[in-house]
Amino acid sequence: MTPIVVGIDIGGTKTHILLADAVTHTVTEDVTLPSTDWQTRDLHRAADWLIARLSAIAGDAEFVRVAVGAHGCETTAQCALLAGAMRTALGDIPVTVVNDAELLVPAAGFAHGIGVVAGTGSIAVGRHRDTGVRLSAGGWGWVLGDEGSGSALVREAARALLTHADTGTDLSADPLAKALLSSYGAADLPALAAAMSWDGGVETWGRHTHAVFNAADDGSALARDVIAQGGHALADLVIRLAERGARTDTVVLAGGVITGRPRLWTAVTDRLADALPGTAPHLLTAPPARGALTLALNGGH
Repeated sequence: MTPIVVGIDIGGTKTHILLADAVTHTVTEDVTLPSTDWQTRDLHRAADWLIARLSAIAGDAEFVRVAVGAHGCETTAQCALLAGAMRTALGDIPVTVVNDAELLVPAAGFAHGIGVVAGTGSIAVGRHRDTGVRLSAGGWGWVLGDEGSGSALVREAARALLTHADTGTDLSADPLAKALLSSYGAADLPALAAAMSWDGGVETWGRHTHAVFNAADDGSALARDVIAQGGHALADLVIRLAERGARTDTVVLAGGVITGRPRLWTAVTDRLADALPGTAPHLLTAPPARGALTLALNGGH
């Protein structure tokens, strides 16, 4: 039986699983599944969830190493508990679990650096330059934080519109007002506020991010300012980690909000260039699961 190594990226929406021959490193299975019912409140249940999906893909394959980037594993203790539960279930083979943002740096082919996710939410994760201790900034959720994420950009765009409306500004010709009202199917700003507050809640805000970027392209100064502030907020996550001792020579960014969005990318990189000269930003082009597979092939490092 061929020995298999496993790399898994569990995101909030989908889970990407890669199996590879432990000797040749050739990928033998590449499967993407919905992350339905994934949770980290009960880490033993989370381990069972993962094992069930691995078994469905690989049957009784001989797993020799597994590495997982897990959305929702926010602390070293959580990651260790999930790794331990999986290790027990898989027959005491080596298992490494990290936050999913930690997959970005190895997925991009680097040994060290900071990973920044800018998707529905946002978070930055790195390691202390001397101790190797995991450091993170952001990731506090759509209501309290996640600045620079899709949810936060929509939230801040709506707040900008409502604040200007309170001053008596006529927003009828502003592309941001038109785009956001259209995206929500709202007739006016009171209807927009009601839809965002009560119709689905914050977990639905991210799907309207396109309206903010489209409005910026159509000339909205409000939308451009919201995007610039969001990009600066993402860069500030990196700056906070640098102040705490993280290595910042390489910063890898990924996520549906920043990929293909040059306005946001420019705002992030300009802020980093000003605050952390010498930092090299990279936009991830490989799937993050490649980072998990790299960790598995390298013995979890």
